[in-house]
Amino acid sequence: MSAFTHLPLGQRIPDSLHGVSASLPTMHDVIGYEEKNPEVTRHMTSGYPRFVVHPFSKRAGAHLLRTLGLEGRAIWLTSSIRAAEQLRLHLGEPAALLPAEAALTGVTFPEDATLSARAKTFLQHTGMFLSSREAEDYLLRVGELSADQAQDEKSFDGYAPANVKGHVARFYQHAAASDVFLATSGMNALAAAFRVGSDLQRPRGRTRWLQLGWLYLDTIALLQKFTDAPASDYLFQSDVFNLDALKTLFAEQGARIAGVITEVPTNPLIQTPDLPAIAALCREHGILLIVDPTIASPLNIDVLPHSDLVANSLTKYTASEGDVILGAVVVNPQSPHAADFRARLPGALEPVYSRDVSRLACQIGDAPALMAQINRTAPAVVEFLRTHPRIKELYWSHHPASRENYLKLAHSPDAIGSMISFVVDGPVAGFYDRLRLPKGPSFGMKTTLICPFIYLAHYDLVTTGSGRATLAAAGLHPELLRLSIGAEPAGDIIAALAEALG
Repeated sequence: MSAFTHLPLGQRIPDSLHGVSASLPTMHDVIGYEEKNPEVTRHMTSGYPRFVVHPFSKRAGAHLLRTLGLEGRAIWLTSSIRAAEQLRLHLGEPAALLPAEAALTGVTFPEDATLSARAKTFLQHTGMFLSSREAEDYLLRVGELSADQAQDEKSFDGYAPANVKGHVARFYQHAAASDVFLATSGMNALAAAFRVGSDLQRPRGRTRWLQLGWLYLDTIALLQKFTDAPASDYLFQSDVFNLDALKTLFAEQGARIAGVITEVPTNPLIQTPDLPAIAALCREHGILLIVDPTIASPLNIDVLPHSDLVANSLTKYTASEGDVILGAVVVNPQSPHAADFRARLPGALEPVYSRDVSRLACQIGDAPALMAQINRTAPAVVEFLRTHPRIKELYWSHHPASRENYLKLAHSPDAIGSMISFVVDGPVAGFYDRLRLPKGPSFGMKTTLICPFIYLAHYDLVTTGSGRATLAAAGLHPELLRLSIGAEPAGDIIAALAEALG
């Protein structure tokens, strides 16, 4: 019998006011969440912070509108005045900045569903939402929240930014703390790296960017929407293993290509390209290479020597309790552009909130031990799934298509990481609904998590014939499940899977 219990719809994972995940226990709930069914969404008081506006941020926004005499308008709070200005420019008229006397930054406009959707999407893609802890502190200051309603949590005794940067530099091995730049989220880190790379390459006549592999949805959106001329400057190669196609593309367009963005491994197929070979090609053609190693983490793989910039979500593995959203950009000190990157990144990244960094500093020291535990557990879970007759497809870091490339980067053959993606034989709802594991978005925490990733990330593609054809062309099954191994015993995780598969 599984040691896990079913979590109710909407329960935060972890059970913290700042938890970054929330329970979606059935496929009915997943679909209801995506279709904004009120019967489901009324339970979702929280969720992944770039997708679900935190209740504290909503309350802070409502309080500001009342006190500033702006009731009846929409409000979107941001991580800085610079972010608010960028959002206002993106939205155009009639959006306006909050008045200078406001204690928080953001944009207001008359209630308009289309403008609100555009604002949310922009902040989601760029990682510029107000921190939930900053909203909490605002509510405490203005008396809208009492001390007993706030989150009781441990804070770091010391200078947290230096602590976090020092740890991250050690995880990357080839970087100094001065090469590490903190971001409000992994997405903000990637957006800043992309912006800095674009600004560096544009004067050289290089404006095109290549997406290598099927990547995380906001990374795809960043490239599709924010290149200089998306119709011509956005390039996509779905097959991460096809070096010949890359050589041909670079031979034909290399002088116009600013950079390549890829994930190592990719999300959610966990594919690892031949990164050293790709890096050599990029350097030969003067093309920047930006790598996101979040799926496996720098604790398991060494990507910095083969990158110009690395963008990493610190929400995963380093914030292992699952209650902090932060990120980092790491500069490869051997990149020919390292000095330029160090000079430009501070102006492109959003300022991180002190309590978020303090909370991360309390947890980041646990990351190596957690990853060691995950690396001991994951092989047993993989072997169970690999040999189970109901598993149709199985992806992990040592999948035959990726194993050789992954081992070129792995710190050791045992450093396999937490992520496993698979497809079950038969309707996914039967398995998913029975499964007792915690079910929600995100990964890389002490808690094992599973989700129907394609439904959550690409519901628009899952629900149309043309969308399913797009997924099929990229090798993605619409009912793919993404499992992130946590710190629980392997036997408990396997028992939960066995029960649901049975």
